[in-house]
Amino acid sequence: MLLTYSGPGALVAVGYMDPGNWSTSITGGQNFQYLLISVILMSSLIAMLLQYMSAKLGIVSQMDLAQAIRARTSKTLGIVLWILTELAIMATDIAEVIGAAIALYLLFNIPLILAVFITVLDVFLLLLLTRIGFRKIEALVICLILVILAIFAYQVALSNPDWKGIIEGFIPNNRTFASSPTVAGMSPLKGALGIIGATVMPHNLYLHSSISQSRKINHQDKSDVARAVRFSTWDSNIQLTVAFVVNSLLLIMGVAVFKTGVIDDPSFFGLYDALSNPSVLSNGLLADVAKTGALSTLFAVALLASGQNSTITGTLTGQVIMEGFIHMRMPMWARRLVTRLLSVVPVLICVSMTRGQTLKAQHEAINNLMNNSQVFLAFALPFSIIPLLMLTNSKEEMGDFKNNLIIKFLGWISVIALTYLNLIGLPNQIDSFLPNNLNLSHFIAGLLIVGVILLLIWTILELYRGNKKLYLK
Repeated sequence: MLLTYSGPGALVAVGYMDPGNWSTSITGGQNFQYLLISVILMSSLIAMLLQYMSAKLGIVSQMDLAQAIRARTSKTLGIVLWILTELAIMATDIAEVIGAAIALYLLFNIPLILAVFITVLDVFLLLLLTRIGFRKIEALVICLILVILAIFAYQVALSNPDWKGIIEGFIPNNRTFASSPTVAGMSPLKGALGIIGATVMPHNLYLHSSISQSRKINHQDKSDVARAVRFSTWDSNIQLTVAFVVNSLLLIMGVAVFKTGVIDDPSFFGLYDALSNPSVLSNGLLADVAKTGALSTLFAVALLASGQNSTITGTLTGQVIMEGFIHMRMPMWARRLVTRLLSVVPVLICVSMTRGQTLKAQHEAINNLMNNSQVFLAFALPFSIIPLLMLTNSKEEMGDFKNNLIIKFLGWISVIALTYLNLIGLPNQIDSFLPNNLNLSHFIAGLLIVGVILLLIWTILELYRGNKKLYLK
């Protein structure tokens, strides 16, 4: 029975192990050892809770999250939330562009700028996939996930990590969300926000609420609906557990595979070079395997697979929010092409601006762009999870399937905690862009904080009023 409902969870889980997750997890391990592995655990548990609510909303209401929000809000707010979600998709796509371009550069020695342009051609891959059918796409995605999992499990197993340190790292402490000290321009708080943004991805909630409706369900039979919700939850939780393991392996690899202080380039380039350099690896067996070049090649292959997986789900999500919020439909290839062309621009600017600098400086700039794009996802998150929580708490919307008291409590705790962390982390984020003008950066941060709070209040009020009006009719 579970196999009947499996598949959507894999498409959702892809977003939790894309190149953005790689960057934030590996960099977090390099900079703070096992400190941030507790953030990966907490983020994964929150993701499971949110994806449960997302699938339930789609199955019970027969509407995706974008459609449900738009039915209860004004056209103006719908457009604002659509733009915000599109920016979140673009932030994810920036990480995919960088990951795929670096993989092409490492595997085939293609110049980085040319590799960035080549990533635009994945629109043709998408065209091919749309012809083979949805279930086959799900199967392909699951295969690529298993490839990524196997590669990193193999590499971490060879590295013989500090298991005691890993277990201790799963317990958060007062340093986990500290704003100091900074290592390579990153504080634990900034690293944690990057992991949260990369792990609890806002646009994935829209996707799951849509694709959870792809299975045949008799909505006149409550037991059939309950069965669909239960098995969809199992499907997503199993796949998200795999994603949690992959992200934990990435962080562990950032700590355990390399001798402390030997690698001064924690980017994908540095990791690739280190995996083919026996002299810098922390384990003798790992060093022997590295001599063959297998470790570095496997790393690049997994990076490429991760980027292509996310291409599929990113395009599906874009279709869902465009149709739901503004009732507009585009061919999938056109939708993909527009998103990718827009995402390529900041990557090309970053590569072009650093061309005359050292290789390490170029790699750091690309790494920072990727990490900052993931932090933006964390700021977009409250505008997805608050509507999701309000809708699934509603008796009018969900009937007997509304959230129980425990889910409500955990949901609001998650919303409040994530929103608070985002707001207190914003000043440091702006400071990193304007290090020479702190007064201006603090002023901009203040304006953004006020703007975020006002937009959240606007969203909550419209959803509350809209829900009442919809069901009074």
